[in-house]
Amino acid sequence: MKVGFIGLGNVGGKLAGSLLRNGIDVRVFDLNADLVAAKVAQGASQGEGAAAIMQACDAVITCLPSPAASAAVVEEMLPHVAPGKIWMEMSTTDTEEVRRLGALVAAQGGAAVDCPVSGGCHRAETGNISIYAGCDRATFEQVLPLLSCMGRRILHVGEIGQASVLKVMTNYLATANLLTLCEALTVMKAAGIDLGLTYEAIAMSSGTSFVHETESQLILSGARDVNFTMDLVQKDIGLFQKLADRHGVPLELSPKIIEMMTDGQARYGARAQSDRMIERLEEATGLEVRAPGFPRTLTDEEPETRGYEVTPRRAASSGQKYPGVRGKAPVRP
Repeated sequence: MKVGFIGLGNVGGKLAGSLLRNGIDVRVFDLNADLVAAKVAQGASQGEGAAAIMQACDAVITCLPSPAASAAVVEEMLPHVAPGKIWMEMSTTDTEEVRRLGALVAAQGGAAVDCPVSGGCHRAETGNISIYAGCDRATFEQVLPLLSCMGRRILHVGEIGQASVLKVMTNYLATANLLTLCEALTVMKAAGIDLGLTYEAIAMSSGTSFVHETESQLILSGARDVNFTMDLVQKDIGLFQKLADRHGVPLELSPKIIEMMTDGQARYGARAQSDRMIERLEEATGLEVRAPGFPRTLTDEEPETRGYEVTPRRAASSGQKYPGVRGKAPVRP
């Protein structure tokens, strides 16, 4: 299968790299020529734009910063979509928009998948990130070999659009967790508790989380560079709020989170790293929320392994406590 990859930013570039490491024939395109050149140096072919890539490839993956960017790319590709062609949307986007674009692809005889990722750039780089896939089962079976090169845990979530719903939910939860961790760490500092001790206390407790085990380290080291900017956070939490509004759910925390992130952008810039939100509290208290011994960059210490499909709990066998997996492959060479 020839694969096109459009969008080589913080996440997209790493996902494309995983495909290349696994011997996939990849043609790449990005508005940033330097990002394209870096992937060509790793073995990719250079594409001449979205239309040309769709013409040349069996599946085209997009990983772009906004729904508007995805729409522009899909509209450029549409005249060249035909039976057997697949569009795979790995951006975090609006569910109604991905369904609209997917319908346009289907009308041309192609197939569409929304397959956003979750787990951080450090796991995207090693192929150990998690992936949700929304599409019909037949299309999922077609793209699973590609997804299993880019991610470790792959969850088929049903029809197109459902993956995007789940993705904006997880990013909303991650943002809420980041903000509560900023408050918790600052209060512990004010109370005179050692922050290295605080980190370990949280990590071994009911209060731990993926966000704590990753972003708290970057906050405490002072690096504060998680490869995820405030404008992207605002896009994601805004999509979650839009989803709640669409379904008439009166949220209370979500508007406050949006308000806090808006203040962070006003202070540090729209493209500031999201974990700089700790600095709002540092400025308010005069405290320095840092501790020695924490890394300035995140490294995925899990060995890179071939991805596998996760079985949802509702489909698990009787008496099985946790979701199982099927099709787990051996460690990559």
